[in-house]
Amino acid sequence: MADDAVRIDGNTLRLPGGVRVRFMRTLRLPETGTHELPPGLGEFPVRRVEDHADTVPAEWRARGGVMLPVYLREAMWLSFAGSTEPAALQVGVGKVCAVSGRPWSSLLARDPQNYVVLPRQPWLDGINSGKGTVRQFVAVPLGLGATVEGQVTGEEVWGGLQLQSFRLNDAELAKWREWERRRSVSTRSVKSASAYGAAPPAPGAAMAAAPASAARARSAPAMGLGVGGSMRQEVYLDERSRGAWAREPAGRVFVHLVTPPEWRRITGEAPPPSPVDRAAYTRAGLPWFEYYDDAAQDVAPSDTLGSVRPVGEWLGDDHEPWQEPAPHQVKQLGDAPGEPVEDGDW
Repeated sequence: MADDAVRIDGNTLRLPGGVRVRFMRTLRLPETGTHELPPGLGEFPVRRVEDHADTVPAEWRARGGVMLPVYLREAMWLSFAGSTEPAALQVGVGKVCAVSGRPWSSLLARDPQNYVVLPRQPWLDGINSGKGTVRQFVAVPLGLGATVEGQVTGEEVWGGLQLQSFRLNDAELAKWREWERRRSVSTRSVKSASAYGAAPPAPGAAMAAAPASAARARSAPAMGLGVGGSMRQEVYLDERSRGAWAREPAGRVFVHLVTPPEWRRITGEAPPPSPVDRAAYTRAGLPWFEYYDDAAQDVAPSDTLGSVRPVGEWLGDDHEPWQEPAPHQVKQLGDAPGEPVEDGDW
């Protein structure tokens, strides 16, 4: 029987339908210009909200889901590597669709498309803001108006990230599985991890556990996602028929973003080390990436998301030094479950 629960496997979030999502730390891009894909610098740790019911805010308990620690103005991207079957995945930032710019919906839409198609979409680094480009996800506190949610809706209520997966309908899934069975008879597929999602070149500090019994539940500083710099990345158009997907979602999860001090208070764990210095990374000759799928078609950019302004307009100029990678540093990329995560009211 298929597992219909959302689960955490290590730091990978598993949604029904074979969807795998990892939340990747990365270098923050300058807010001007258009850049190549920054590297993956290791995974954000992910924990279930219900495992820390005594120390998380009451509204987090009500929404359920998972949480992860982010620094102010830290950038992230979502890796979908390891997703095993075709799926439509909705990605919300403060319950604003990161693909269409429309309000969060329990239904799939095609005009405009409000989801990414897995496994063709290998990752998502930001909002669908331009033709062949996205603007990088960057963490900011609620209350400034700098989040995508604040700029699009005029208020900041939800914060965090929201994910919802849809399987193919029964008939389409049966056809796909038969096609895969026949293909596997004649070819042997060897899968390897992409360097884009690899661990950082130097090990980070260990996550040291500490007792959290003295911590008390309280209102934690709420974090959401704004945007930073622009990069070359396409959001691929769904090429299946409109009726190919199931009408009801297979699973969904609310992802809360936690400041490092609150992470320590809530979980008793040391937060990850501060983000990597991006100029030092580039000076060291380490790789950036370029990805292109010439058989896929890009989703049209959202006018709504195209008008979202970078967080520097609220937080001030980005004074961290920037060094453009040399051409040889840009690499062309080729074409055990835990307990279920509790969903809540959101």
